[in-house]
Amino acid sequence: MTKLEQIEKSVAELSPEDLKAFATWFEELQADMWDKQIEADAKAGRLDKLLAEAREEIAAGKLRDL
Repeated sequence: MTKLEQIEKSVAELSPEDLKAFATWFEELQADMWDKQIEADAKAGRLDKLLAEAREEIAAGKLRDL
């Protein structure tokens, strides 16, 4: 049995309360990982093109308030 299969089996056996706690923890983990990836991408300049495009659209008046 692979490590992933072991994890899946363990998660499937959690009580409803523990599953809810696990889900909350996992969502927070994913959000933290996403934030770190965005920060790394920004520092590496991988978002510069998107930022420039957004600024051009703002300057051209192409955006509207939500």
